[in-house]
Amino acid sequence: MPTKEIHPTRLELTILRALWRMESGTVREIHEVLDKEKAIGFTTVLKMIQIMTEKGLVERAGSSRPQVYRPKHSQSQTQRHMLSDLVERAFGGSVKALVLEALASTKSSKKDLEIMEKLLEKSEGGDK
Repeated sequence: MPTKEIHPTRLELTILRALWRMESGTVREIHEVLDKEKAIGFTTVLKMIQIMTEKGLVERAGSSRPQVYRPKHSQSQTQRHMLSDLVERAFGGSVKALVLEALASTKSSKKDLEIMEKLLEKSEGGDK
């Protein structure tokens, strides 16, 4: 049976970012972290954790009470998946088009540009 593509919503990503920092936590602990950043209801966090569990974004860590949740995938895995999806859907599979649009739409520091140049040279097999 093929696995369903997972596309976290903005709120799900906010919860995932908190969990990646925490590594794991109860709904109450997750709520406390999120509520410090922006007011959010406990029941909203509870419902979102339930939905995220069903979607395979988080998993229960054991069967203890209160239940402890952790991200099912690392931050890096999730970012790569979302980026691959974005490249395919918005840029027709062209990483070059994505990079050019990103560079055109934001101001990059000289240091960032140097790092990007080195990465491009490395991916192209350059010796610079």
